[in-house]
Amino acid sequence: MIVRRTINKDEVKELPKTVFPGRIYVIQSETETEKAVAYLQSRSVIGIDSETRPSFTKGQSHKVALLQISSEECCFLFRLNMTGLTRPLVDLLENPDVIKVGLSLKDDFMMLHKRAPFNQQNCIELQDYVRQFGIQDKSLQKIYAILFKEKISKSQRLSNWEADVLSDGQKQYAATDAWACLNIYNLLQELKQTGNYEIAPEEKKEEHLIESDK
Repeated sequence: MIVRRTINKDEVKELPKTVFPGRIYVIQSETETEKAVAYLQSRSVIGIDSETRPSFTKGQSHKVALLQISSEECCFLFRLNMTGLTRPLVDLLENPDVIKVGLSLKDDFMMLHKRAPFNQQNCIELQDYVRQFGIQDKSLQKIYAILFKEKISKSQRLSNWEADVLSDGQKQYAATDAWACLNIYNLLQELKQTGNYEIAPEEKKEEHLIESDK
C-alpha cells in the first residue's frame, strides 16, 4: 500500500461517502450508561469523539453535549446534556487497559473536564500517530480519505447536539466520526505489523518561473 502524505479538498469531494456500518445506541439514562460501559470496558481499543452545540452568539458557549464511543460493531452516543459525565464513563476514560483513539483529543478532554474531573489514560492522538506513516494532513476527513479512499460527510457538524431527539443524520455523523478513528488506528497497526506499505515521495510543487523584462 502506498501511503500518501497529503490530499487536497477537491480530491476528497470526489470520493464515495463512508458511513458507520454497525449498530448505533443512543444513551440517555444512568442504567443505559452502565450497560454500555460494561461492554466497552471489555474492549481493548475504542474510538472516541465528542460534539458540542455550536454557539453563534459572541461570548456564549455550551458544555459538551455528546460523547461518542465506538467499537468495530457498535457505537454508543452518550447524551451528556441529559446524564452528565457519570462515574462509569469516568472509570472507562481512566482505565489504562483500554486504548482510546481519537483526533484532537486535547480539545475533547478540555470540554469533558468542564463536566467532571478525571485523569484520562492510554490515549492515542491520531494527528501525532499518523506522522510515522508520512501523513501530514491533520483533519479526520483527509486522513481517512488518504487511507481508505472514502470521505466522511461533515454536513451535521454545526447542528444542535442538545436537541430533544437526535436526527438520523446526526446519529450517523456522530457514530461515523468515532468509528473512523478506530478504523484508522486498526489499519495503521496492521500496516506497522506487516510492513506492507510505502510512504509516497514528496510531491514537488510546481515552480512558475517569471522572467523579468530587462
